[in-house]
Amino acid sequence: MRPEIERALDRLTHSGEDCPTRLREAIRYSLLAPGKRLRPLLVLMAADACGFNPMEGLPAACAVEMVHCYSLVHDDLPAMDDDRLRRGRPTCHVKFGETLAILVGDALLAQAFHVLCQLEMPAEYVVRCCRELAAAAGPESLVGGQVDDLAGLPADCELADLERIHRRKTGALITVSTRIGAILGDADAPTLAALDLYSQNLGLAFQITDDLLDIGGSSIVLGKTTGKDAAQGKVTYPTLLGEAASRQRTADLIAEARDALRPLGYRATHLDALAQFVLQRDR
Repeated sequence: MRPEIERALDRLTHSGEDCPTRLREAIRYSLLAPGKRLRPLLVLMAADACGFNPMEGLPAACAVEMVHCYSLVHDDLPAMDDDRLRRGRPTCHVKFGETLAILVGDALLAQAFHVLCQLEMPAEYVVRCCRELAAAAGPESLVGGQVDDLAGLPADCELADLERIHRRKTGALITVSTRIGAILGDADAPTLAALDLYSQNLGLAFQITDDLLDIGGSSIVLGKTTGKDAAQGKVTYPTLLGEAASRQRTADLIAEARDALRPLGYRATHLDALAQFVLQRDR
């Protein structure tokens, strides 16, 4: 599925002549940079698990990736995390300047919904997908989580405080990915609930492995700056729980995610494999 996602992203970023050349270059530089494509894969895998032809869901998968990429471009800005490395290359604002990077994020967010509306499905399904993605990217989810993450937490905070941030900042787009796939597949309520439970646990596990990689990973291998959380005194899962307990928390979350897939049987094979991949990321 990943090669199809890459080709679709490439195709969808050949903007018309009214798009300034420099803007087009910056959009393609950011969006087509090598990445895991976790979120678009989740859209297609969830759709497949619900009996929908995943290739027909490519516009939805690409839309989610565009929102994710916009959030990374803005997250890296000097006013936020001020990162200089992303996916093994200079961040967008380092390469193209801060002003254009802001506009790249703006363009990607708008383009996501334009692409999502290209789904060849009855309007009610397209509207549901748009509503879900807008909510996941909005003030009570992705943006709200980012605001609270930038504000920081006290060193004596509770685990629930940290997880509340990451269920929104990281988890919201992961959860909406499977929800959109389920909508495409016209999933019933029990199936949607199972996929929600799967993706919510997967999202938290993904964040914990990110935190572990920040303290033990290589910038060259990971393609992004490591060690920044510790340098900034930021509360993370390892600082709150310790490394061993964080790894156990990841294992428990992945076990719960995989267990949630049981009602889907063999149809969830790809989703199950993806959960196992997340578990192994910091090994």
